[in-house]
Amino acid sequence: MRKKTPTLTPQELEIMKVVWERDQATVRDVYEALLAQRKIAYTTVMTMMNVLEKKGHLRKKAEGRSFVYQPTRSRDQVVGGMVRDFVDRVFGGSAEPLLVHLVEDQHLTADELNALARRIKEKP
Repeated sequence: MRKKTPTLTPQELEIMKVVWERDQATVRDVYEALLAQRKIAYTTVMTMMNVLEKKGHLRKKAEGRSFVYQPTRSRDQVVGGMVRDFVDRVFGGSAEPLLVHLVEDQHLTADELNALARRIKEKP
């Protein structure tokens, strides 16, 4: 049996970003937002939102003839869980190699490095 992880698939994350941005959304709302970016089927969005509900990331309530979906956890909670899962799987639980990699590959600007250094100094 496959271990349950907090990590969302790219398509699930894309849907969750729309719902987080709006605080609540119907399948039609999410479909139209995604359709503005790329071609996608309405039924695909509906299926994925049902999957996200079953996984506990969304909850729905009936409003008229449609359902309105709301996130069950904040973006910070979900992203934090995804980052912890990534660090555990890829770096054996240590974030230091990730930060070293980001610094050495020049993924961080000077301003980002300075902000990170300040946050490290503030940490008890």
